[in-house]
Amino acid sequence: MNDAFASSDASRTADPLIHARTVRFKGPLHMVREGSLPHVDVTYETYGSLNAQRDNAVLVCHALTGDSHVARHDDGDAPGWWDIVVGPGKAIDTDRFFVICSNVLGSCRGTTGPNSVNPATGLPYGRDFPAVTVEDMVDVQARLIDHLGIDKLFAVVGGSLGGHQALAWATRYPDRVLACAVIAASPHLTAQALAFDVVGRNAILRDPHFHDGQYYDQDTKPDTGLALARMLGHITYLSPESMAIKFDADKFQPRDVATEFEKQFSVGSYLAYQGDKFVERFDANSYITISTAMDRFELGRSPGSLARALGASNCRWLVLSFTSDWLFPAFQSRQIVDALIATRQYVSYCNVQSDAGHDAFLLPNDLDAYGQMLKAFLESTTPDATFSPLSPEDDDPSCAVLHHDRIDYDRMLPLIEPGSSVLDLGCGRGGLLTRLAHEHGADRLVGVELDEQNILATLQRGFDIIQADLNEGLPEFGDNEFDYVVLSQTLQSIIRTEAVVDEIVRVGRRAIVSFPNFAYKKIRDALAVDGRSPGTDGGQLPYAWYNTPNRRFLSVLDWREFCAERDLTIHDAVYLNTEESRTVVDNPNLNADLAIFVISR
Repeated sequence: MNDAFASSDASRTADPLIHARTVRFKGPLHMVREGSLPHVDVTYETYGSLNAQRDNAVLVCHALTGDSHVARHDDGDAPGWWDIVVGPGKAIDTDRFFVICSNVLGSCRGTTGPNSVNPATGLPYGRDFPAVTVEDMVDVQARLIDHLGIDKLFAVVGGSLGGHQALAWATRYPDRVLACAVIAASPHLTAQALAFDVVGRNAILRDPHFHDGQYYDQDTKPDTGLALARMLGHITYLSPESMAIKFDADKFQPRDVATEFEKQFSVGSYLAYQGDKFVERFDANSYITISTAMDRFELGRSPGSLARALGASNCRWLVLSFTSDWLFPAFQSRQIVDALIATRQYVSYCNVQSDAGHDAFLLPNDLDAYGQMLKAFLESTTPDATFSPLSPEDDDPSCAVLHHDRIDYDRMLPLIEPGSSVLDLGCGRGGLLTRLAHEHGADRLVGVELDEQNILATLQRGFDIIQADLNEGLPEFGDNEFDYVVLSQTLQSIIRTEAVVDEIVRVGRRAIVSFPNFAYKKIRDALAVDGRSPGTDGGQLPYAWYNTPNRRFLSVLDWREFCAERDLTIHDAVYLNTEESRTVVDNPNLNADLAIFVISR
């Protein structure tokens, strides 16, 4: 197919899974909602090797229509649904990890589902198959992990419905999960997302060939209804941007595919192709069973109930969302993150910039961002479910005021008590966090940053980091949650200055604020004598007047007056001339280009 017809489903077929294994668990499985199964078959595949300590296992959980074939096993194998992420040297590195992926309960690719034979009747279960929940899926996976002789998983990773399974694993089996990566998921479905599933299931149920779910021995099957359900679902996996890219230019030039569905528009022929192809490999009853399980998933609806549920977990977390995902929108991932922060969990989060929609986690478009973040998260997670910071490196030189070194870090470290907890706002690439970890023995280190590349760099350095806009405050963090909150060379770019300062003295017992002093004599001279903005040509600031992020041009005196008017206590102050790498004592408002203040309410 051409690029316009490429999709996350492009490589999936109904071909036999030649590397899959199936294990039968005897004895009844009692379902969470109703009913039981006398035995359960589980089809699964593994990649890499389990180490001698049996502590390098990563469980990958698939989404609604996935299966156990997450990746190729060799060059002669069929493509897997997540080849871009799982494999030697990839984000989930099979040279390092023992990767397990099983087909979920209720599916049609080997694990017990509606198309399995009911021992009581000798016929396929069909509509008599018990109602499945995400928790049931996870309980069956736990049996598989026991069968493989693994006490504790290094990580559980999943996107969409797979993310729901990961959430259930971390909260249902908290002592068996070291790390949990939840991608493009949610604590529950929105009413809009649920509505699409309802319509899709109705398309199947009202197909004249559904035969009340017992169509396995019939000449006809509900292929039309299943194809329509897939077509509708596939729309939700895309985004307005991706659909415009795919179909706007050749709107009236549909591909000539063999189908009975409408294909007078290019988007119509695309959806028809996706629907017809899906029918070849999936079962209508399984689609109903699994989509209903996803729709019923409810980890917590209020902040309190969600925090209580996630508070049971005992692992390190990575939560990723995508900016164009309207099926599982980013605000739902933030609900998860906020609840984890409220319960003092180790968590990192980024809303990855993407135009690929919900399917972004299955596509290569944004792999350099989300794939590298996942890789960094897994590689820096330690056996105690915390993080392992890398060795110190020079920080991003663009963060410095006048020079490439961060002399302000040198002066800031003595202001922080060893062993303290620190929240670094606008942490850049994690330079200060790195020094605090290696030189100061800090107890809890968290970064907050908006820039995606800086978030990746900080994750690669081994730290937990939350993507957030400081101008929106820090509502997820509690009062006096950290010993110190650091706002380093960011104050001048803040929009809501007063609100942000109120937040940092609320969240931190002490706040450390550094900023360039715009009353510095050379900056004064540039304006007063030369009549020029003190930008890069003059060497005073690393920006020109037209591209500077600076919104506030404050001086040392301005800041002192600001603190006095708001009853903020100044505990300490350090003034620096970074050009000469020295501390300034005499007339700092004139002679210092950088100021550091320790304050509290």
